[in-house]
Amino acid sequence: MKKKLRIKKNSEFQHVFQKGESFANRQFVIYVLEKPEQDFFRIGLSVSKKIGNAVVRNQIKRYIRQSFLELKDEISTGKDYVIIARKPASEMDFFQVKSSLVHVLKRAKVLRRFPGEKN
Repeated sequence: MKKKLRIKKNSEFQHVFQKGESFANRQFVIYVLEKPEQDFFRIGLSVSKKIGNAVVRNQIKRYIRQSFLELKDEISTGKDYVIIARKPASEMDFFQVKSSLVHVLKRAKVLRRFPGEKN
């Protein structure tokens, strides 16, 4: 993902945690913070060491980034998203991760048009 689309600083993460709204399912927790002055969305990823070794954690992060890349046209802009992976995510393949993210994004009501739906 491009640099401007990422949240990297701890202070930015904390701001989203404190001011944002959270939505969750069994695999992911997503914090959403409105940023109306921003004409794009940014994502921050948090994958704990409890989930697995570095290989597993990096794989989950790649899956999440790729899912957001594929869904970028459907996701609402002007928001910051922080995605926290939970333990069950470590045993999922890419398609399961993507469908789980779609599920939690639907709960957050931030998908403009849901994948698979006809116009």
